[in-house]
Amino acid sequence: MSDDAGFREREVLRSRRESLERLRARGIEPFAFGFVPDAHAADVREKHAELAPGSLTDDVVAVAGRVVLARRFGRLVFLTLRDRTGDMQLACSAGSLDEDGVAVLREVDLGDIVGATGRVGSTRKGELSVFVERLAMLSKALRPLPEKWHGLKDPELQQRQRYLQLATDPTARSYVTARAKVLRTMRRELDARGYTEVETPVLQAVAGGALAKPFTTHHNVLDVELKLRISLELYLKRLLVGGLERVYEIGHNFRNEGIDREHSPEFTMLEFYEAYADYEAIMRLAEELITACATEVRGSPIFEFRGRTLDLTPPWRRATVLGSVSDAVGEEVALERSDLGALADRHGVYVDPAWGPGKIALELFEKLVEGTLWEPIFVCDFPREVSPLARPHRANPGLTEHFDLVIGGVELATAFTELTDPDEQRAKFELQAAQRAAGEEETHPFDEDFLVALEHGMPPAGGIGIGIDRLLLILTDAPSLRDVILFPQLRPEED
Repeated sequence: MSDDAGFREREVLRSRRESLERLRARGIEPFAFGFVPDAHAADVREKHAELAPGSLTDDVVAVAGRVVLARRFGRLVFLTLRDRTGDMQLACSAGSLDEDGVAVLREVDLGDIVGATGRVGSTRKGELSVFVERLAMLSKALRPLPEKWHGLKDPELQQRQRYLQLATDPTARSYVTARAKVLRTMRRELDARGYTEVETPVLQAVAGGALAKPFTTHHNVLDVELKLRISLELYLKRLLVGGLERVYEIGHNFRNEGIDREHSPEFTMLEFYEAYADYEAIMRLAEELITACATEVRGSPIFEFRGRTLDLTPPWRRATVLGSVSDAVGEEVALERSDLGALADRHGVYVDPAWGPGKIALELFEKLVEGTLWEPIFVCDFPREVSPLARPHRANPGLTEHFDLVIGGVELATAFTELTDPDEQRAKFELQAAQRAAGEEETHPFDEDFLVALEHGMPPAGGIGIGIDRLLLILTDAPSLRDVILFPQLRPEED
């Protein structure tokens, strides 16, 4: 910060402190205990949308919010008040207020939170307004809002000081309301289908259900190492063993991995599992659920995303992993090929020497295909090597009944026909352990407790995990995952 900017900031802070003290000297407490508004900006606009210019109604309302604009014309002051529904104008005349109201009006700064009571009317220029008869200071802002009240422009500051972005940027607040709509819609749709919402542990002795690196911590009383969960999956499957045939959970997962436009170390997932279903049934339910969310947030399953039209109208296309890779490289790709590593090298895709053919095929898909997929598509039938929790494919035992849902080039969901054979599951865990010993870091941990649960009998089932933050990224057309997460993790600021 320059010396001039530092001086101006100190002057603003000093001025606001002096304003605070003047209010208190008059016996006006600048931090009120409360206020009871009976209307919001949107209510007033809807009720009086056709009000003629220069008219005044008998409708008395009490409104409250933050002052984001002030225009002063002597004893007449127009304030723009912002509440959770939008902006509205307060027309304040010193001649219409009591002494305390006049004192408050004199001391109002941008950013202050005020309450006002008055009649709804329209100015001569046709601006819908509340003509204020009582004005109260509810919370004095001792620091100004950013950048002349037009919001934070620096993306990093938007995330570090999210409260200021929310206070000044309606788009940022729209992401919050979109999340609420998505969660409400998901719960409504699943509840209507007989699902039960549950909560499972965040701290786990074995963090399973995905191929990812967990955060670890130590429980002092139990003297054990615990991990923040990376997935909701394995505890939800235990509930299927327990007879809860349709379960879902919306919760946070944690993965000690990279941060970019589509990845965050802390993120929200919906996972649901249905006994006696398979991945075909889960596909149909995923279509219905996500389309309902799109309609709730965007008003239609057809909307703009990243400058292109995206149509979520079901039914969605299906493809296979190997078929998609074959199309991308212009030749047939099969797990039996001994030259998959060389094929990857020819197409500029790095291959770790420890990877088997299934992992190489998946890497080819992720690097060459996934980002090119635009309209919704179920990419099906992953190699067994990379799907340790999915059931072997009924027609091709080298593959699994596993699909990923990709929309707008974004991997949004993963689903399986679930593996219920405990011996097969044990063999897959042992294979994962062997891969870890060979140098592959992203492997599934061996979970003996989960195997014991499976040995008691789990019904045939299908399940899915849907990334809520990624879904919001698509539905709101936000620049980054960090924009739809209220308080994303950030590197500490340098001194």
